Amino acid sequence: MLQNKQKIFTITPVSVREMKIRNLELGLNQLFLAPMEDITDPSFRYICKLHGADVVYTEFISSDGLIREGEKSVRKLHIFDYERPIGIQLYGHNIASMVEATHLAVASAPEFIDLNYGCPVRKIANRGAGAGMLANIPLMMEMTEAIVKASPLPVTVKTRLGWDGQNKNIVTVAEQLQDKGIDALTIHGRTRAQMYKGEADWTLIGEVKNNPRMHIPIIGNGDISNPVQARQAFEDYGVDGIMIGRAAVGKPWLFRHIKHYLDTGELLPEPTVAEKVAIARLQFTKSLEWKSIPVGIYEMRRHFSNYFKGLPHFREIRLRLLTSLEVEEIFRILEEIERIYGHFRPEDQGTFWDR
Repeated sequence: MLQNKQKIFTITPVSVREMKIRNLELGLNQLFLAPMEDITDPSFRYICKLHGADVVYTEFISSDGLIREGEKSVRKLHIFDYERPIGIQLYGHNIASMVEATHLAVASAPEFIDLNYGCPVRKIANRGAGAGMLANIPLMMEMTEAIVKASPLPVTVKTRLGWDGQNKNIVTVAEQLQDKGIDALTIHGRTRAQMYKGEADWTLIGEVKNNPRMHIPIIGNGDISNPVQARQAFEDYGVDGIMIGRAAVGKPWLFRHIKHYLDTGELLPEPTVAEKVAIARLQFTKSLEWKSIPVGIYEMRRHFSNYFKGLPHFREIRLRLLTSLEVEEIFRILEEIERIYGHFRPEDQGTFWDR
């Protein structure tokens, strides 16, 4: 995604960039775990923090669900001290509901409140929430101003380049959001119409960051899947932080690898399968603690699939791993994977079975 982009901005070198969200000092080259529904629960946040994520977020929380005391929404407010700094992300289309939900979120004492103006999923966007706000900029600004006034905590926003290819208005939208008082802005380099298709375009993210009018931190998001891309994004576009979402699913060590590369210029090797099993086992244990059975099993399946993607001759084991509802059986399957593939790395493909 970034490989063919030219360096078109003059920016501060990576090694001296610091970031603050109002009075929250975050330091250099910050890495953010993107909020993702049914993914960034406390078990996955725990794993990502262990592996170097600097800032994490809750899953999306519906303002309507929260003010109606919906069990799922209220439960998402639960945060742990080891996760800090953490933001609670809210979405909704009604200003009064969002303000009330903000008060409830503030009571959970996160470091900041994040407003979801970027989720492209139809059932959310078509109601005018999430990325649906990009089709009604006046409402977005009115809502933002009301929430900033209601919150004693910093308020941040996550959004996209615009509604579609003909309306990539993020440069002016960013200025307006800043004028309403937000403390940081995350930009996903796609429009709402793109959903998650095509390549993320970072040029407009860089344009926002290098706009002389902008003084709040700008966090870039989209298609960062390896340390080289992360460094290139910092250097080419001048962003204060990078947010990583789907690329971290089944690969939480990505944060640690990026940090190591930024610090040393050295690329760390992919973990062995034995190391991946240990991480997956810990996350599964935490998932069961948090969501019990069977939800803790169901929601680990996506992670299991990604942890062990690409293993040769894995189809039968994968099927058992992703269909079992028995906790002890799943732990036995993980032991089996470790026993068979323990020292395997991706570079071993094609030679592993000849040993």
